[in-house]
Amino acid sequence: MAEPVRVRRLTDQEGLKLQQIVRRGSTSSVRYPRAMMLLASAGGNRVPVIARLVQADEDTVRDVIHRFNEIGLACLDPNSSVTAPAELLTALLDGSSAGL
Repeated sequence: MAEPVRVRRLTDQEGLKLQQIVRRGSTSSVRYPRAMMLLASAGGNRVPVIARLVQADEDTVRDVIHRFNEIGLACLDPNSSVTAPAELLTALLDGSSAGL
């Protein structure tokens, strides 16, 4: 069985920024739930619990956590492609649909 997906240890600055977004209620419909997912994961909650909390698919939660672990707070950007599968991106960039 695979190990549960969790965010890496947050820096003090990252923790403060995430709390600020959640407390102030970000006007972005993307940033707020992503910040909630990351804080919940940092608090020790597992993916299914987080998915229910933010009313999102478990795969989306996993994708956000993995993306945060790769690029940090930049994953909060609404233009950050968190959920697009690599195969789809490759096919779109190549202009082919052979792999789809």
